[in-house]
Amino acid sequence: MADPLSAKFSALSDPTRRAILARLALGETTLSDLAQPLAMSTPGVAKHLDVLERAGLIARGARSVVRPVRLQPEAFAEMSHWIDACRQHWEGSFDRLAAHLAATADEPDAP
Repeated sequence: MADPLSAKFSALSDPTRRAILARLALGETTLSDLAQPLAMSTPGVAKHLDVLERAGLIARGARSVVRPVRLQPEAFAEMSHWIDACRQHWEGSFDRLAAHLAATADEPDAP
């Protein structure tokens, strides 16, 4: 995916991947530890980790028998900035709409 922000939001669209990220928010862990509470095979979880890694939301340790998986908190900054910009836009739009409605409510009805 060429657009990093779209890749991040796409990765978050799956509830299993969100559950994996919630677990990683508690700290670094292994693939097998992530698979256990999800009642999924390790290859199934590994596919989800591939999506999260390509989106830049997680990082995995060097290739070895145990590859720790960890959250990449800085990857969420771009998403947070985009969400904040949207929030500011909509809050401003609602404020302008409220002001317009208040101003037009005081005007007498046209004949």
